[in-house]
Amino acid sequence: MPLRFLTAGESHGPAELVIVEGLPAGLPLGADDINPDLARRQGLNAGGRPYPGASPRMKLERDEALLLSGVMAGVTIGAPIAIQVANRDHDKWKGKSVAPMTVPRPGHADLTGAVKYAHRDLRMSLERASARETTARVAAGATARKLLAAFGVRVGSYVVQIGSVRADLSTLTLAERLLGAAMSDVQCPDPAASAAMVAHIQQAMQNRDTLGGVFEVVALGLPPGLGSHVHWDRRLTGRLAQAMLSIHAMKGVEIGDAFDNAAKPGTQVQDAIYRAADQALTRSTNRAGGLEGGITTGEPIVLRVAMKPIATTLTPIASVDLASGEPRPIEYERSDFCPVPRAGVIGEAMACLVLADALLEKLGGDSLQEMLPRFESLKRARLDDFDLDNTPTIFWP
Repeated sequence: MPLRFLTAGESHGPAELVIVEGLPAGLPLGADDINPDLARRQGLNAGGRPYPGASPRMKLERDEALLLSGVMAGVTIGAPIAIQVANRDHDKWKGKSVAPMTVPRPGHADLTGAVKYAHRDLRMSLERASARETTARVAAGATARKLLAAFGVRVGSYVVQIGSVRADLSTLTLAERLLGAAMSDVQCPDPAASAAMVAHIQQAMQNRDTLGGVFEVVALGLPPGLGSHVHWDRRLTGRLAQAMLSIHAMKGVEIGDAFDNAAKPGTQVQDAIYRAADQALTRSTNRAGGLEGGITTGEPIVLRVAMKPIATTLTPIASVDLASGEPRPIEYERSDFCPVPRAGVIGEAMACLVLADALLEKLGGDSLQEMLPRFESLKRARLDDFDLDNTPTIFWP
């Protein structure tokens, strides 16, 4: 069965909900496996400090997962897993009459959602379109992360750019980048760039503006052979890209050094294949970002994601009051000034869900006990895996 999930809930409703189906039985799972990722999504770093530029709402919410089904005695049972995360901010709205919102914010789903669903109050669009929905995604992703970890797969992220400030990570390994990000107030492994990013965010706040940026999601320890080249919708390349672009405010994604590679000749782009002493087939570079033909190569997966500046700004942007038809600037709705440092964990969650699904597709099985021995057969390709002497000649009828 494929791994799938379905979220429900509105930004200021009672709770965010998610149902995850397809996880095998026998996987240890509890709220403690989910809550750390929820804290990161809220903008709290490892030391419990809020990221610069986070929304004031993050001071109110303290997201905690409540497992409602699918787990007994601390392990999954193969049934759908239901998770609830309460919205503490709901208490301020409960039972109150809220005036209709009639001025759409450019860059948000206020107007497009109203056109799509014939809403007269734009709040009916923004409540579901809000990035608060990613709370449920992160909870679902944490369950997939736990499954991947059982097979030694690690998924993490780090910030490479905020606004015009770009980090230089060329001398750092992926493991060093992940470690450095955990020690940064903006999840950036480059200390100099990290300090400049903080100053850039503070300046944007003074300017009553917002900032976007770029972060990278990486997956370490994946075996070769996940995904497929035989159908467009089974290519892991496309599935991962779609997952990243489904996140609020994400406008671009590249795999490996895609855009730099586009400017180079082919001899400087492909990851050459070598034979190691033990007959293993290896590569000295990973410009393809861990995927060839929509299939994992066994090298780390590297996804680079571009996030636009958030739509809600303190500085008014021109719009139209749909009630009167008159020009009217947008009204400020509480939001982040720069959500990039807390966006990475959402990207991780989506990557975990896609990669866990690909692993389940490859291994099959209804229980973790059944899957683990099968995983041992997935290894790096070796020269002696190919018995060319007994390979039949292809004949086209």
